[in-house]
Amino acid sequence: MTGQAGNGIKAAAYLRLSREDGDKAESDSIGGQRSIVREYAKDKGIGIADEFVDDGYTGTDFERPAFKRMMKAIEKHQINCVIVKDLSRFGRDYIEAGR
Repeated sequence: MTGQAGNGIKAAAYLRLSREDGDKAESDSIGGQRSIVREYAKDKGIGIADEFVDDGYTGTDFERPAFKRMMKAIEKHQINCVIVKDLSRFGRDYIEAGR
């Protein structure tokens, strides 16, 4: 990861896919999300401090291992920004995702 940018933003890239992709170690969709998030961060001059990936987990709740680790990092002020491809990757419960 690229660490903290000079602008004080400590961003997390959060990637999620709700279905497993056969015997691949990582789904093609996760790779696509990663590319989109990294390109966006680069264009905006934002450093990615860490990446959190929940591949094969539903977005209907927040009981996901990488999501929980990311929330702990936010609570510890290690992360102050989360970048996702779109809000549905963060969670399907838009009210709770907005919180």
